[in-house]
Amino acid sequence: MNPGLLLAFDDEQAQAAALAAALQIELALVERHRFPDGESRLRLPPKLPEQVLLLRGLHQPNHKLVELLIALPAARALGAAQILLVSPYLAYMRQDMAFTPGEAVSQRHIAALLGSLVDGLITVDPHLHRIQSLDEVMPGKRGVALSAAPLLGAWVAQQVPGALLLGPDEEALQWVAEAGRCHGLDFAVCHKQRLGDREVRVALPALPLAGRAVVLMDDVASTGRTLVEAALAALAAGASSVDVAVTHALFVGDALAQLRAAGVRQVWSSDAVPHETAVVPLAELIAGAVRAF
Repeated sequence: MNPGLLLAFDDEQAQAAALAAALQIELALVERHRFPDGESRLRLPPKLPEQVLLLRGLHQPNHKLVELLIALPAARALGAAQILLVSPYLAYMRQDMAFTPGEAVSQRHIAALLGSLVDGLITVDPHLHRIQSLDEVMPGKRGVALSAAPLLGAWVAQQVPGALLLGPDEEALQWVAEAGRCHGLDFAVCHKQRLGDREVRVALPALPLAGRAVVLMDDVASTGRTLVEAALAALAAGASSVDVAVTHALFVGDALAQLRAAGVRQVWSSDAVPHETAVVPLAELIAGAVRAF
């Protein structure tokens, strides 16, 4: 795809500017106004080129999804014949099956909704565990799932040479394995038992941790409870240090403070989600995917 314009929302201007610079295309902003009753008024450029790249991360997703429901058809009406959505963090991907009768499978429904409004989607490390690709939940549309694991692995290898990459649960294996293999780092995963939204139990893998520098790696950190439990267990097992590297730094409430209180030394993330811990930029990774689309 050769977009003539990168369109982004005004609260993601820094990320948008980096991506526009990487692609060497013009950047325009969607201006937002929120009325006292919570409704939004959006203003786009009055005329758009035929091919448009739209950047919108979906952390804090509910009001952002509504804004996309308004902005995407508005962009069509203003001249965009082809729209490629870049959503570095794609929300609602974790509910990928009905765990109890009647539960909505939000992954399927949100992906299908977005697929009905765009011509393609690029995201980073979506939470896909029971499907092989986004194409399965976006019928007829192309979805590209990039991974920040090699970039996070490179950062870890530079900051903590010889670190053991430890996934806080089995689902993190794909990230720690990719990062470890790319940069010659050992890797393993813990076993997690989830008891509730904020209560988990973590069992360490059967390997010696005494004296080792451990870096916990995962795709997303929300409440941080799994990482906290894994950090406490690793330190109790004699790890010389514990750091954390994640793609998506949500860190709801006091999650980051809890990690530090548990003895975590450093917390690093990609800039898929704007956060104080973001040290790994993704603009070049995403730009390459746009060019190849």
